[in-house]
Amino acid sequence: MQEAVDLLGYKLVVGSASTASEVDTAFTKLVQRIDALAVAAQAFFLGDAHQLAELALHHRMPAIYGFREDALAGGLISYGGSLADAYRQAGIYTGRILGGVKPAELPVQIPTKFELVINLKTAKALGLAIPSGVMAIADDVIE
Repeated sequence: MQEAVDLLGYKLVVGSASTASEVDTAFTKLVQRIDALAVAAQAFFLGDAHQLAELALHHRMPAIYGFREDALAGGLISYGGSLADAYRQAGIYTGRILGGVKPAELPVQIPTKFELVINLKTAKALGLAIPSGVMAIADDVIE
């Protein structure tokens, strides 16, 4: 992400939190210093996807998230690997391990399916127009 921000001439500000209450505190501190938010695709943030979406909307902050579930919870845009696909792959691996394959013999998997989800309701609430080119490549549009 740092490389992309440098190329575009922006400044990257990083915040962190490890509890739900820390998310509120970190967000309040960050919102004073940023124009947009990119939320890391980490399971921690899935625990209460509504919390970040509500904070971003309350502070009128455009945000992109790493999981479809975040956009479904009210986030503006999500782009990332499919959790459903990851769970399916985990099931396949579990079956192979239970069938006798040693875990060390299984290759490390990376996402092969990425999804772009746009929440038009949130875009409207933020007063944002999503370009037609972006809408055309979206895997899902929430209205």
